[in-house]
Amino acid sequence: MSLDGFDEGPIWNERQWESHLDEIEKRSEQLRRFITSDPKGNTPRWITLLQESLDELDAVEAFIEEELLLDEAYFPEDEDDWEDDEDEFEDDDFFFQNSMYPFEPYDEEGDEDDDFDYGEEWKELSDDFTLSDYGSIENLEVYKDARGYAVDVLKWAENIPSHLQTKQVHEFIINVLKISAKLAGGYSFGFEQDVLGGNIAYTKKALYSANDALYHLQHMKKEPFIVPSIYGKLHGRLFEIRNDIGIYVQEMRDRFHLGFE
Repeated sequence: MSLDGFDEGPIWNERQWESHLDEIEKRSEQLRRFITSDPKGNTPRWITLLQESLDELDAVEAFIEEELLLDEAYFPEDEDDWEDDEDEFEDDDFFFQNSMYPFEPYDEEGDEDDDFDYGEEWKELSDDFTLSDYGSIENLEVYKDARGYAVDVLKWAENIPSHLQTKQVHEFIINVLKISAKLAGGYSFGFEQDVLGGNIAYTKKALYSANDALYHLQHMKKEPFIVPSIYGKLHGRLFEIRNDIGIYVQEMRDRFHLGFE
């Protein structure tokens, strides 16, 4: 991913990115309500996705793609758009709130500043380059675990009678789906010093979603549709995913601070 011109200015840390991404998230939520076929939210999104998809994996990937596209809508394509905004905020204790475009489309004609060489595409298949701009999120273990968990949760939820699908159920499922989407959003920033703060901030949202999902799952423990053995498996896997995300965030923080030494 290329963010031309950004390295000429100050490097945002995760807090500055997080402030900006919170605003992006608010706007994307407004857009989501406007463009969905069920603007009043009468039908939970996960049910609609299952109805529109070939299978549970297809539904999870559709959710991830939708989340990324909604957030992308509020990142300006022209770097002048965020440079003009910079004058509105002072460089003090407040977070920078100018914006960038982290999901830049691939330029078929090539880019002289692009670090990616065609001859190095093999790196996407190697685990050794997962945490680099040459790698592929398909090799990121925590992402694969979160996506697989989301698929299994959808398979389980499909068997819950509609009259037992409480608000806790819907909140649990939507937060489980958000984990993979936020991990993917963070990964799309890359691992270069100037955008690593954005990766960390986005990935932290996956951590928050995992915590929220755990909260709602725990409140479903005594519901008639979830037997102890199933609850134990759902809770155990989610707890482990949450912890792995925390470790992943800390690894990126260490890498970010190392870049200033």
